[in-house]
Amino acid sequence: MNKPKNFSDFFALSMTKFFRLIADTFFAKRYGHRAVVLETIAGVPGMVAGMLIHLRSLRSMQTGYGAQIREMLAEAENERMHLMFFIEIAKPNVFERFLVIVAQGIFMTFYLLMYIFFPKTSHRMIGYFEDEAVKSYTEYLNLVESGKVMNIRAPKIAIDYYDLHKDAQLSDLITCVRADEMHHADVNHSYADNYPKKSNLNSDIKTDLKKNAA
Repeated sequence: MNKPKNFSDFFALSMTKFFRLIADTFFAKRYGHRAVVLETIAGVPGMVAGMLIHLRSLRSMQTGYGAQIREMLAEAENERMHLMFFIEIAKPNVFERFLVIVAQGIFMTFYLLMYIFFPKTSHRMIGYFEDEAVKSYTEYLNLVESGKVMNIRAPKIAIDYYDLHKDAQLSDLITCVRADEMHHADVNHSYADNYPKKSNLNSDIKTDLKKNAA
């Protein structure tokens, strides 16, 4: 995990610890149900960031934001697929589905406002969120591999998405999801570290022009 270096980082980390406390309070070790609710929320930041970066590009009438937009929207889609996998495993009840609606509404409003005014802190917070997700999935994997949680067959939707072998199990799925979360953590920490640097925008402009020429 990236060590906090300033007030922005400390705030991002404190918010991460706060949301982690809520998740621990509601779900404890029920990792499948925890994943359903948290992945619903995890699909929000990428969509919000992608939309606002897109609008920033339109306002500035500049290219050069394309790679960031694509990365953020791909992150949102990836998190949405995580939700689809764990719905198949956890089978959320009516209360958990209601909790999803409430949590998503609250977090969507919170993160939208936060990203409008503090985009760097927002990326740092999501980087920390993803660090915590990696820890949670590691704990989940350890329980599965130790036999404390049944290592059931992975859902077909996950097998198709990750191109896993047909007999893939829950442990294989968790390993793939954890790798996704590691990537999201690296991306968001990198955006926070380098925001805003003109050299990065210039590099992104070259990427956009290459894609358009292809």
